[in-house]
Amino acid sequence: MTTEPMQAVRAFIAHRNPALGPLCDDLDLIDSRAINSLAFVEFIFLLEELTGQPIDPEDLDLDDFRTLSALNARFFKKEEAAR
Repeated sequence: MTTEPMQAVRAFIAHRNPALGPLCDDLDLIDSRAINSLAFVEFIFLLEELTGQPIDPEDLDLDDFRTLSALNARFFKKEEAAR
């Protein structure tokens, strides 16, 4: 999981949560509060920018945001397959 978009996602989370240290792919980002309600809207904007696609709030599933692995599978795997 070393794609450029995922590096940007990691940087976003690490910048706001320096105490977390290295982010493992299966860290629960919600339970650990790495992504909280205050940063969530900004995080959605980042994902839209990285994917080049709007994200419809009606289509969101909390589990898509639970781990870095889940984020990668939901938002970036399609991009990788298209390359």
